[in-house]
Amino acid sequence: MISLFQEAANYDSATFPTPRDFQNKAHADLRQGFKAGHKNQMIMAATGAGKTYLGLRIAHEALVKGKRALFLCDRTTLINQTSAVADSYGLSAHGIVQANHWRRNKEMPFQIASVQTLAMRDYWPHADVIIVDEAHTQHKTWTEYIMKTDAAVIGLSATPFSPGLGKLFSNLVNATTMNDLTVSGVLVPMRVFSCTKANMEGAATAGGEWTDAAAEERGTAIIGDVVSEWIKLSSDRKTIVFGATIKHCEEMCRQFVDAGIMAAIFTSDTKPEEREVLLKEYKKPDSNLRVLISVEALAKGFDVPDVGCVVDCRPLRKSLSTAIQMWGRGLRSSPDTGKVDCHLHDHTGNILRFLSDYTDIFFNGLDALDMGEKLDKAIRRDDEKEPKGCPACGYKPFAKRCMSCGHEVQSPSMVEHEPGEMREVMIGKKKLADDKRHLWEQVCTYARAHSAPEKQKGRASHLFRDMTGDWPKFSFETTGNVPITRNVLNMIKSKNIAFVKAREKATA
Repeated sequence: MISLFQEAANYDSATFPTPRDFQNKAHADLRQGFKAGHKNQMIMAATGAGKTYLGLRIAHEALVKGKRALFLCDRTTLINQTSAVADSYGLSAHGIVQANHWRRNKEMPFQIASVQTLAMRDYWPHADVIIVDEAHTQHKTWTEYIMKTDAAVIGLSATPFSPGLGKLFSNLVNATTMNDLTVSGVLVPMRVFSCTKANMEGAATAGGEWTDAAAEERGTAIIGDVVSEWIKLSSDRKTIVFGATIKHCEEMCRQFVDAGIMAAIFTSDTKPEEREVLLKEYKKPDSNLRVLISVEALAKGFDVPDVGCVVDCRPLRKSLSTAIQMWGRGLRSSPDTGKVDCHLHDHTGNILRFLSDYTDIFFNGLDALDMGEKLDKAIRRDDEKEPKGCPACGYKPFAKRCMSCGHEVQSPSMVEHEPGEMREVMIGKKKLADDKRHLWEQVCTYARAHSAPEKQKGRASHLFRDMTGDWPKFSFETTGNVPITRNVLNMIKSKNIAFVKAREKATA
């Protein structure tokens, strides 16, 4: 089984789009994990990183070696979506494990199934590799099965935060970060509006989280503001609204419709045939259906890139993962529609409660699965203060590092630890960076975009030395990508030109 991923696969026979660098790296890290003896591995891939793409490439690699593969969806509603994507990549030879489905074929070496179907039928198709989408949900059906099967198991999740994942998966592959995806244009920046907020003071809790009934009651009191502020700020944007309960969603839908806005509910109570009609209409670029309202049904696996606004009306105290899933529905880029950002209407105070931790995840991802579990257990306190803006660009909200321009506030302890490193980096009268660390982040970003993988670290180190006179004291591997200032980019370009001229002169 370990030999399944030993050699680099030949993808010539498939019609997969050219993988991005981070997708190649994730796949390579996965192979290394299997070589190291990890049977069950988790890939953390932020919204927009192409989890389905990664999963189907893994399945294809197994299939071309004569193995059998199973792609496990979190919900029945995602089966046809995953099947359609598989078709687009040239993996049409697959069966679907679902009663009366026209593609039901047990003989196919590649099967797509929902965990609900497997639970009802108590049936597992034989597989050498199992890909579990939205693996943080941890349905008992598959969590028990993967501990006794010999199959290689790969979990996919943007938010692997739920308790016990570290016992199910022995290795975490951090594919990429939200910051890297934003810098590369895969995601768009989030523009936050702190709107009229539900008053959760004294609201009932259970297990540290506000109860659905309390969230519904407090949220219902401000629905008028939810609608009016959407009309004022984001009425030209296709929108997803998240409510506390189905009843809460129904009331918000009623008030949107009363205001003359075409809106619809998409919840666990929505019948499958109605869901299909709603999604087909909503996905149209020129759809009159502007607002979809949901509790959780749209928070995972929902991919409509031209969504330009998310309205958060579901107050949370603990579940950072739920908040990330909700907000992520609007962050995919949509070049065809000219989308440049996503509006987040925060009617809950969630962005302030989770800001510090969200910023860390945005730039760094997770180091370990138990780290995510701890983040989802911690109770956040309300902060009634007006959100601070970035001192460099004014973006709100701002914690230690700006999610818009990358400006980072250095802690006193860091300054003491690295004396002399925290001064502005100047060339003549031109400022290149806030400090040497900031300059190092910029040259790393440039090297990753313009050099072969094996040359990136060396390129970054030499650029840093050329500009500062010193070799860097920072790690290339743990340094994230940041926007490159115009002065740094101009400096690099001038050095590139000088290098080319020197080489031409030497060979003349």
